[in-house]
Amino acid sequence: MSSVANARGAAGNGIGEHWSRRILLIVSNDSFPECLVYAIEREFPSISVEQVPMLEAACAAFEHPVCLTLVDTEFLHEINNYAEGLLRLHPGAPIVLVQNDARAPVSVQDVFDLKIVRSVLPMDLKLDVWLSVIRLMLRGGEYFPLAMFQSYAKGFAVQAPDQSAEIDQSASSRAGFEEMGELTDREFQILEMVARGLQNKIIAATLRLSEHTVKIHLHNIITKLGAHNRTEAAAVFHERKDNFHGATERLRTPRLSQSSP
Repeated sequence: MSSVANARGAAGNGIGEHWSRRILLIVSNDSFPECLVYAIEREFPSISVEQVPMLEAACAAFEHPVCLTLVDTEFLHEINNYAEGLLRLHPGAPIVLVQNDARAPVSVQDVFDLKIVRSVLPMDLKLDVWLSVIRLMLRGGEYFPLAMFQSYAKGFAVQAPDQSAEIDQSASSRAGFEEMGELTDREFQILEMVARGLQNKIIAATLRLSEHTVKIHLHNIITKLGAHNRTEAAAVFHERKDNFHGATERLRTPRLSQSSP
């Protein structure tokens, strides 16, 4: 197991004596610039950067606790195989995908499929901004590039170019859900997206609403359905959608042109 930090410490800079936490960097080549490693350790003196070439090597105990795990997107389709080990050995380390600008961008669906991924770190930000994102994630925050959501929204627009037709079909689309008659069109739409497993931030970005507004709608939905949480509300939706033909297919495309709550 190689350590970028240990190699520099051996050179006699003395910084390693103060390290108490570790950022685990999982890359198999030189795609993560050495200058950024130095920048991290200058910005966060108590943190060292440990580099390993594969996910398997990351599933091990380290001398200092791991506070953040950065995984190159080259391991995108392997992360789930090592999820249990990473979470067990490094419970306090959010798992972040490192998006190299030279590769295909990570999609929102990729993040959905990788349930343990907390953020996506782009490598094409200005250094001060990039370090601010690192700081945010070290404090438990999450970060996703705006381009991810823009691409996701464009995909919906391509699937349904005639948004006005969908709005006209709203009433008929809900005809098979008489039990949900108390829900507004917007609430019904958000419920369908929740039932697909979309997070509030994704729903908000797709519908061009604030995340706070989505939370208010979801609270109203749960209350009207007599559910205890979003999981139960989604279960109600799935239970009743089978009694209606075609409603959910027409509702799968959000009305991107409608920005009002």
